Amino acid sequence: MGYGAYLPRYRLPAQEVSRIWHGGQGPLPIVEKAVAGQDEDTVTMSIEAARNALARARIDPQAIGAVWVGSESHPYAVKPTSTIVAEAIGAGPSVLAADWEFACKAGTEAMQAAIALVGAGMARYALAVGMDTAQGRPGDALEYTAASGGAAYIIGPGEESLAILEGSCSFVSDTPDFWRRPLERYPRHAGRFTGQPAYFHHSIGAARDLMQGLGLIPKDFYAAVFHQPNLRFPVSLARELGFSRKQIEAGLLVESIGNTYAGSSMIGLSAVLDVASPGQRVLQVSFGSGAGSDAFCWTITDRIEMSRGLPALPVLAGCPGTGCPGAPTTRDYMSRRREIDYATYVRYRGELHMH
Repeated sequence: MGYGAYLPRYRLPAQEVSRIWHGGQGPLPIVEKAVAGQDEDTVTMSIEAARNALARARIDPQAIGAVWVGSESHPYAVKPTSTIVAEAIGAGPSVLAADWEFACKAGTEAMQAAIALVGAGMARYALAVGMDTAQGRPGDALEYTAASGGAAYIIGPGEESLAILEGSCSFVSDTPDFWRRPLERYPRHAGRFTGQPAYFHHSIGAARDLMQGLGLIPKDFYAAVFHQPNLRFPVSLARELGFSRKQIEAGLLVESIGNTYAGSSMIGLSAVLDVASPGQRVLQVSFGSGAGSDAFCWTITDRIEMSRGLPALPVLAGCPGTGCPGAPTTRDYMSRRREIDYATYVRYRGELHMH
């Protein structure tokens, strides 16, 4: 029905991380990453993305039957993110609300549940958000890419939608490639083990199962969007599946915004929807450590053009409230940037502990 992305304006160059920990030596995995400001968290960014999705969907928020937020960085251990988002966008109080977790695929997990809820007739519309303020231990390789941002999607009847779901499937196993115990501040990972037996095995499994089930091959798709933990993984995955670099280029954002975890494939999809044309197919494949992947096949409809006819917002800070007249594109948010140094980054992300 509608979609919306949100990225904070602050950018930490990878060269700055390298300068602090490695003397500026060695290869860099990306150019820079998006960093949430001191007054931003998963809640505030989810609200911004949800308002952008409402602007494109042009529906009454009271018609939304569920608000589900997937994240690896919910601000409260005990208090839902989803209830705050639902009230802020005017969707409550008669609405389902829940937080979802599955590492980096929590957002697509919420999206699948929203599809099932609408498909079962239990709600006309459902909102699924994938958003994170990802954390990486100072000095760890994750610090280069663990970023902030995500996207929101309003799922509804196919006849009203900008893109129609042709099919979806999941592929999971018990693979301990990345984890964080209760009360631990930073996640831990199994190094190279995160690649072949985790990311590639599950992403390829979900994508191939979906394409075989639908009788499709890579050339049937305009674009493919994969989870983006770094630049190398999605490019190699595309090649393994038979997709070209051109097919993944529109949604390949990690180089300049980092890995937004639960928002990664969802924000990549939003960038593709900003430029896709009616009749084109888009493959979306998420990945979450632990481990699993969700795969979706979307077909763009004529209604996508209507969403682009909306007047642009005068300020990129987000909508002042529901019913705002338009929504920024994902690339608009990418171009709205302010570079920060490492000291500012650790202050904004709360890495300095005073007790």
